Amino acid sequence: MTASREIVSKTLAHTRAARIPIDFGATAVTGLHVTCVAALREHFGLPQQPVRVWEPYQMLGHLDDDLLDVLRIDTVGVVPRCTMFGFPVDDWKAFRMPWGQEVLVPGQFNVTEDAAGDLLIYPEGDTSAPPSGRMPSSAFFFDSIIRQPPIDDSQLDPADNLEEFAPISDEDLDHFDREVQRGSASGRAVVATFGGTAVGDIALVPAPFLKYPKGIRDVAEWYVSTAVRQDYLHAVFERQTEIALENLARIFSRVGNAVDVVFICGTDFGTQTSTFCSTATYSSLYMPYYKRMNDWIHTHTQWKTFKHSCGAVESFMESFIESGFDVINPVQCSAAGMDPGRLKAEYGDRLTFWGGGVDTQRTLPFGTPEEVRREVFDRCEVFGPDGGFVFNSVHNIQANTPTENIVAMFEAVHQFNGNPK
Repeated sequence: MTASREIVSKTLAHTRAARIPIDFGATAVTGLHVTCVAALREHFGLPQQPVRVWEPYQMLGHLDDDLLDVLRIDTVGVVPRCTMFGFPVDDWKAFRMPWGQEVLVPGQFNVTEDAAGDLLIYPEGDTSAPPSGRMPSSAFFFDSIIRQPPIDDSQLDPADNLEEFAPISDEDLDHFDREVQRGSASGRAVVATFGGTAVGDIALVPAPFLKYPKGIRDVAEWYVSTAVRQDYLHAVFERQTEIALENLARIFSRVGNAVDVVFICGTDFGTQTSTFCSTATYSSLYMPYYKRMNDWIHTHTQWKTFKHSCGAVESFMESFIESGFDVINPVQCSAAGMDPGRLKAEYGDRLTFWGGGVDTQRTLPFGTPEEVRREVFDRCEVFGPDGGFVFNSVHNIQANTPTENIVAMFEAVHQFNGNPK
């Protein structure tokens, strides 16, 4: 895999590489559900062992080196020390999921079952606190539980929505240093999620990692606030950005340019058919803070910056570029206005499309292997020329996606790359 980092680097520089690079498992938005990881290990005859759940919120499975090698993955992820529920990713223990799969979960993955058979999970693994996540009995991942205290606008304090942002600890610095060294030694491109840079990410607003969150924590109320409480959000974003810049400086002093790509945020601006806000609101409310972080990174490091946003976000592409983002993901081509050809023609020399390789809502879970192959070939032909395309599906591959379709996806991209075996 010694060529992987070079290939990803050339791709990010929009120059022709030897092949289209592939990412699966490096981030919380480019992964595979634990059911799929287990199925792939079985398909390829790899040693059967419980899959580690490194991200329990979405039940994403860790891809061990043997599977990364078989799938010819060009990236490796560096993720925070703690999960979305605030407990460390360590001290593994066995756990049988409701669908019958035995997995390994972090030691503080503590759950209870309610009367309906739903699993309840707790912030920091503390079952004496109110639960912060729920997995319905028929589901395959957790949803946040909204724990919104009554809002009195006269008493709102931006500090309440800043509780999760603080100077990085020595323990976390040591963790990132170790993990970046590990990733760099693999020869793959290192994609790091350091945290604290996700301005307005709606998945983080409910704060499933906090025992008793304060401030605005209801998803609907947060969206209302983007229209009627902008001064409050500016105060939150301003201080968050100050802390983030200080932390990025400390992280860079430890890990240097061994990192290739840094995940900045997962704030979604699009729905299937439209957008959550206008481009004018984006420019005034979000862009100043994204730009400060991206500008600092581009001035002081060689890292490329990664922006995730689902949905119909073609109208935001110029704004994403102006904000300083190098990468856009997941490239939801099925959403309104997200035509692959137009995206490549209009923005392909300035943004790297990381994803969009196959649709995870219809084609991959419900199509035939041949339909999967055809879509993969089509997307590679459109996005692949002259770099600027890292192959990934449109967001995480979901539970119980047919294994033959996932295998067909990998076979197709390898065949397109001219190395089908």
